[in-house]
Amino acid sequence: MSVDVMVYDGLALSRYALTALLEGRPDISVVGSADNIYAALEFAELNRPDVVIVSFDGRDEETVDVAEKIAILPDVRTLLVATACVRPVVRRVFGGGIDGMVRRSVPPQRLFEAVHLVHRGERAFDAELAVAAVSNGDCPLTPRQLSVLEHVDRGDTMEEIAARLSLSEGTVRNYISTIVANTGARNRIDALRIARKNEWI
Repeated sequence: MSVDVMVYDGLALSRYALTALLEGRPDISVVGSADNIYAALEFAELNRPDVVIVSFDGRDEETVDVAEKIAILPDVRTLLVATACVRPVVRRVFGGGIDGMVRRSVPPQRLFEAVHLVHRGERAFDAELAVAAVSNGDCPLTPRQLSVLEHVDRGDTMEEIAARLSLSEGTVRNYISTIVANTGARNRIDALRIARKNEWI
């Protein structure tokens, strides 16, 4: 029995290549594609494909927001294919309702297997991603420190971070000082650079 798949990818060449790869399988049928994540959501709502593949850079949380909306549709499974896999996004995806996530660099056979796994109602996460989701690995920062740094990365002010995390501004400043010290950075900008380079945020 063929699995009906819908493909979202914002990059035309990448979308065509992924579609062609999947259409080469006798057990997978591509029933639609989209270059806009909201168009993908609309297609999924109207047509209810078995699996929606969301291909993205791995950092865009808006794409994950919409993927989560697709994932709660009845009889629709969601598989993310990501170029980069930063810990905050992996943690969010792993702990949420999305069925699977693989790196864009996996061999085609691994992608096909992931499609069939999520179609059967199982979860499909590369072992490396699963580990990243539940541990900090070699990251010297606590989950709370990472949360503060993620807000700094978004451009939030001290006041905004304090309000969003229910902390005092002084506590936020202390967190940032500790983050700088623990990462061996010169300042918070350098701490951000180090965290991004190591994919901690």
